[in-house]
Amino acid sequence: MGESEGFDRLAVREAARAVLEAHWVDGGYAVPNPITYPWQWLWDSCFQAVCWAELGDDRGLIEIRTALSMQAADGFVPHINYGRDPDVAADLWGRSRASSITQPPMYGHALAELVRRGVDVDEATLARAEHGLRFLLFDRHRHPSGLVLLCHPWESGADDSPRWDYFCPGGFSVGAWRLAKNEMVGSIRRSPAGSPVANPGFVAASVGFNALVVFNARELSMVTGRSELTDRADELAGCLAARWDGALRTWVDAGASESGSGRARTLDGLLPMIVATEPDRVNAVAADLVDPSAYGGWCGPAGVHRSEPGFDAGAYWRGPAWPQLSYLMWVGLGRHGRPESAAVASATVRGAMRSGFAEYWDPDDGTGGGAAPQSWTALAALMV
Repeated sequence: MGESEGFDRLAVREAARAVLEAHWVDGGYAVPNPITYPWQWLWDSCFQAVCWAELGDDRGLIEIRTALSMQAADGFVPHINYGRDPDVAADLWGRSRASSITQPPMYGHALAELVRRGVDVDEATLARAEHGLRFLLFDRHRHPSGLVLLCHPWESGADDSPRWDYFCPGGFSVGAWRLAKNEMVGSIRRSPAGSPVANPGFVAASVGFNALVVFNARELSMVTGRSELTDRADELAGCLAARWDGALRTWVDAGASESGSGRARTLDGLLPMIVATEPDRVNAVAADLVDPSAYGGWCGPAGVHRSEPGFDAGAYWRGPAWPQLSYLMWVGLGRHGRPESAAVASATVRGAMRSGFAEYWDPDDGTGGGAAPQSWTALAALMV
């Protein structure tokens, strides 16, 4: 990016810092948005931790420690921390202080990024992160494909992704899907410790979620030097490799939806690119991410392939650009040495600035959607 866009690197970083500072609360984290999202979300805080570290602030480690402080004895890490109002959602989750499902375990990558930036991460925090990944790799139930099962669509982070349309009675609508998601909480099966391990009402193994489990296990093991997690993660990566559909140029979810909506072309379905080893698959994803007839957008990759019937550039999870997914695509392209990483980065920064650091935005013109400003959009400070 350059000054011809109306902003430069310093301006982006200052804007990112301002959002994070404004959203910091006494609980030891930055809320995603004070009005719409006034609690701590797991993967939000992990992304925000990397942003803090990039900006030279030690609050990144504080965020991760706070998120992991909600961890159960068996390693399960809840996706929401309600510590500042413990009973606010107890009726939904059947418990106080935290939710009863998880989210992508981005703490492995976040801690690795902190270490790369010179942060001294304590052994206790590393051990908690390992315990969280171990829960997913060893205790969470598996689909016959070998993939880790989700217990709720919210666990994927991609709440209303077209990949879940199979599970919405009568076809997707915002209202029907909201009711269905609330009902799914009641069918979660739990371990003796109360942690979520399966859900017969939602049999789905997301390739995106599984790719992030593999990625984060490998990232954390690079810091700890311990191989137990990577051995198990490598097995999971082999299961992911079998889910590629060359005609669709995407990985396909396993479970009840795999012959239907689990094949939808979405950005969350491309996350296995980060851990893929097949050059032809990486090449296909890289090309599609910058192709304006596929996912490419002037303000960042579209969240849904433009040829999908339900594509809507302005609707929640149905087509907008999402900064956390764009960041992960950028990381993956960079790890593979792909030149498209620069185009994804510059487009995402453009979208972040044009949208006012919104939660998500139109991939073509940057019109913001959802909450604004949103803390995880500070990721632009890494990509500028």
